[in-house]
Amino acid sequence: MENKNLFSESGIIITLILILIPVLIAAMIVVLKAFKLFKKHFKKKELEKFNTYLKELNPEEITKLEQRKKALEFALSNNELAGNDIPEDPKGLINNIAEADSFRFIEQKKKGQARPYVEPALTNLILWYIGCATFWLLFGTTMGEYLGIKFVAPDVDHYSWLSFGRLRPVHTNAVFWGWASLAMMGLAYYVVPRVSNVPIASIKKGYYSLILINLSVIIGSICLMAGINNGGGEYREYIWPVMALFGIGIIISLFNFIKTIARKTTKEIYVSNWYIVAAMMFLLVIAIVAYWPTWQNGLGETIVQGYYMLQGVGMWFMLFTLGLMYYFLPQQLNKPIYSYSLGILAFWTQILFYTLIGTHHFIFSAIPWWLQTVAIVGSVGMVIPVIAGTTNFLMTFKGSWHKLSSSYTLPFYLIGIIFYFTGSLQGTAEAFRFTNLVWHFTDFTVAHSHLTMYGIICFMLWGFIYTLVPRLTGKEPSQVLIGAHFWLAFIGLLFYTFPLMYGSTLKGLMWMEGKPFIDSVELMAPYWLWRAIGGTLMWLSHILFAYNFYVMIKRKQEIVIPTAPADILRAKKELDTLDLTK
Repeated sequence: MENKNLFSESGIIITLILILIPVLIAAMIVVLKAFKLFKKHFKKKELEKFNTYLKELNPEEITKLEQRKKALEFALSNNELAGNDIPEDPKGLINNIAEADSFRFIEQKKKGQARPYVEPALTNLILWYIGCATFWLLFGTTMGEYLGIKFVAPDVDHYSWLSFGRLRPVHTNAVFWGWASLAMMGLAYYVVPRVSNVPIASIKKGYYSLILINLSVIIGSICLMAGINNGGGEYREYIWPVMALFGIGIIISLFNFIKTIARKTTKEIYVSNWYIVAAMMFLLVIAIVAYWPTWQNGLGETIVQGYYMLQGVGMWFMLFTLGLMYYFLPQQLNKPIYSYSLGILAFWTQILFYTLIGTHHFIFSAIPWWLQTVAIVGSVGMVIPVIAGTTNFLMTFKGSWHKLSSSYTLPFYLIGIIFYFTGSLQGTAEAFRFTNLVWHFTDFTVAHSHLTMYGIICFMLWGFIYTLVPRLTGKEPSQVLIGAHFWLAFIGLLFYTFPLMYGSTLKGLMWMEGKPFIDSVELMAPYWLWRAIGGTLMWLSHILFAYNFYVMIKRKQEIVIPTAPADILRAKKELDTLDLTK
């Protein structure tokens, strides 16, 4: 048996680092304390010398000091140029010129608009959905953060429940079905009745869905950590009874939305409702096809897995989130969507092409060649809805780009739109036979999935939540913390994805050259470190988001003393009205 140096083991190194951290901190504290003692001693010596100097001062030196004191205390009267007249500003050109209530190097954004009337029961339902989604975001990405660390230190633990093979599906399913799905559903409970101009059909059914979806994620996570799973299908690891709970929850809300839309007082069904209802219908079809027992063996299961995996992202998350964008973007810019027709074109072409592309993840497999070719053609066809949707959103921005600098929500929208274009076209590029040969089975797929699920879905959802929740609660979080959330998430995503894409390209080329597999593993080590660094930044941004959400729903009303003339006059009017009513 080969004798290995004990200190070359990752687990031993991590343990030593954890021990050394408090020791080093204690040593630094001792050094600082000693430095302070020495400094205090020298200060006492200086004070003794100064007291001796004071006792020996003669009258001439005292006179010089008094003259110098008088010279230093001289000050202008501040009216040398203005005179003694009372200053006026009849045109309101100067406002708070001598005041600085906040950091001047952080641009102040506009506050949220006044709260529209939303019945309190619906407000509570929406906040419960988003609150549960926020919990699953923290839980799921904490699992992801730990998995990223395991790439750098694979032997950090030896518990079966925390093994990579079990935690990875816990991470993906928690953020899929817990975070993104619940956040989308909560926002839909605001959008669907809003664009239909009627109250939601049943708030109670909304809670039924919320309970069932949460139960499915809780039970599913426990089962996965215990080793009870569906056997290898990516994003399909939940066993069928667990997924059935999720599906029933979606069915309940689907009927709730359809009943609400049926009562609409508007002339036509707004495009947002097209996307949202279609996404829910497709999810049910996708789940039934994926879990139907007839084709769970052999090549049939591979084809179904490709279908399920792609349709889950494109026809559930993407379709649903785009529907929300068609409501929130025009509302934030205070203008109609650029083209309703482009929205419908993108809707139907996405349904046409995206449902064909499932097998583009299995090029050069045993799947029939013609089916692989159909998937490639469908992937190229996806250029149509992506360009149509991106054009629609960017043209809606036209004439309103200046609002970006004064808004803390629109940057989330814009980044989501940019990644919608780049991430989707990257998926098209991956479908071609040569690129598939290079990138498939490498970490490039992981980078791509984060560009789309994180760069598109998460950024859009955060923008929508920061738009809606302050209007429901009347409370806004710190704009500095929202900015910190945005930049940590954005920079973290870039640190995560770009090194993985570059390293994976080199890795795939090594395989094509017939290099030993272990060489490609060693090659990826520094890129996995960047993955862990980027993932940590993203995870920290989620903690900030959770805190911001807490502030939006829980912070007590602060006492604000008006300073602007308009605010003072408004307060005076409210006070006079209050006195009259007593």
